[in-house]
Amino acid sequence: MQMSDKLNRAGRNTKPVYQDVNLLIVVSITLMELMGTMSINPVLPGIAREFELSPQQIGWVTTAFVVPIALGAPICGVLADRFGRKAILVPSLFLFAIAGVACALAPNFQILLAWRCLQGVGAASLEALALTLICDLYTGKQLTAAMGFNASAIGMSLAVYPLLGGGLASMGWRNAFALPLLSFLVGIWLWRSLQLPEQQHYSDFNFKVYLRNIWSSIRRGRVMRLLLIVVALFVLLFGAYLTYIPTVAASLGASEIAIGILLASMAVFFALTSSQLGWFARSFSELTLIKISFLIYTLALVITPAIEHIWMLFIPSILFGIAHGIVFPTTQALLAELAPSTNRAGFMAVVAIAVPLGQSLGPVLGGLAFSAWEIRGVFYAGTLLAIVTLILLNYLIPQSYNSSGEE
Repeated sequence: MQMSDKLNRAGRNTKPVYQDVNLLIVVSITLMELMGTMSINPVLPGIAREFELSPQQIGWVTTAFVVPIALGAPICGVLADRFGRKAILVPSLFLFAIAGVACALAPNFQILLAWRCLQGVGAASLEALALTLICDLYTGKQLTAAMGFNASAIGMSLAVYPLLGGGLASMGWRNAFALPLLSFLVGIWLWRSLQLPEQQHYSDFNFKVYLRNIWSSIRRGRVMRLLLIVVALFVLLFGAYLTYIPTVAASLGASEIAIGILLASMAVFFALTSSQLGWFARSFSELTLIKISFLIYTLALVITPAIEHIWMLFIPSILFGIAHGIVFPTTQALLAELAPSTNRAGFMAVVAIAVPLGQSLGPVLGGLAFSAWEIRGVFYAGTLLAIVTLILLNYLIPQSYNSSGEE
């Protein structure tokens, strides 16, 4: 398929993007990467009991998986630009499956960690290259709609995977590691059915020039500003909501099950809102959508300290889900539009680092606010961050810019 075919299809095709087999394959790739953490979290207590681990030790099951992803994603991006998307994704999916099943057979904790690390190597390319594939396949409003559909699948997985992993773990923790076998099927499906625009390959590939071009693309003012917005929204999500809403709920007498339902409500509304992003994008500009989301964040944060009944916490939870369902895929789509075609995978792999950066900073900054002003201070500090970001949005994302992303 030639690049012109992509552009012509984007202009002619009125079929919803969620009916495109290519997008369904891409979403399946995203779901495989999320499976490596969300379906395993419920089995951690079972692993701890069998191997007689302390609470500090059990965290290594997750750390051993995510560290190779953080380190390997940029490398996989470079390789995908050099050798092609399928050439990296198919072996990655197969390795993810093999290492996952090997975890189920681990005789001791050290071997389990070794296989989890190798499984993380298999997962390193999945998220960044899934986003890259969406950039390869779609443009304009279709790109925004596709990002929204992908984010919707992420939201649903946040609710479904823990239930699925917990159900399998109820029959023994090793059973949950059978789920990665699904990535074999995804890899075969991808290899046989995914249709991509023709990618330009270079026989005289110069690594230094390639890295220089990526850095030149990322350090553009518009890209850096979008990355700041991504960091801010994940600071709000992880620094206020995910870390301290459970604390508020517990102080009001909520049980663990009630807290789980509360968090699931955010994921469900995140998924529902993201699934409608294509409609929102036809009605509003990306800047307007981002402004709306930060207004909703502000409302959710400012009302939370005043809540005195457990079930009233569903209001900020739902608001957070709606806001995140708007802003996360919208910023992804804007960044995707700015990705240069010749080093797109490397670009998307590098900008993806903004997400874990926000995830890491959020709890730290929330903890500092809690130490200074207790629980109310966390939400008021988050409110201040949301308001400041909202005010700065006119400067962070100008109303108009040309097709190259230059201001």
